[in-house]
Amino acid sequence: MIARLTQAHGPLMFHQSGGCCDGSAPMCFLRGEFRTGASDVLLGHIGGDCPVWIGAAQFEYWQHTQLTIDLVPGRGAGMSLEAPEGFRFITRSRVFSDEEAAALAAAGPPPLGDSV
Repeated sequence: MIARLTQAHGPLMFHQSGGCCDGSAPMCFLRGEFRTGASDVLLGHIGGDCPVWIGAAQFEYWQHTQLTIDLVPGRGAGMSLEAPEGFRFITRSRVFSDEEAAALAAAGPPPLGDSV
């Protein structure tokens, strides 16, 4: 779906919502359409070069978990680009193991929106 949306719209980005529009669903936007700032944390990239961001308040809650963005049939209520396709992105999570948590702590804090 990320490849299909990229082909149709151009470079994409995700922002893990903190409850706006579609609960706490990951929202897919045309890159740059959603402006990130100092309160957004870069979690990484998926589907090649598609950045995934989360607000700092949400990051505080979820920083001890691995987040996986998945795709399921159905239509979300938000403004995410996949909505007209009959699918919606969801976030699945699991708590990091002690070893994973230690490795992340050793790596230091993730980049923020105003530093990328």
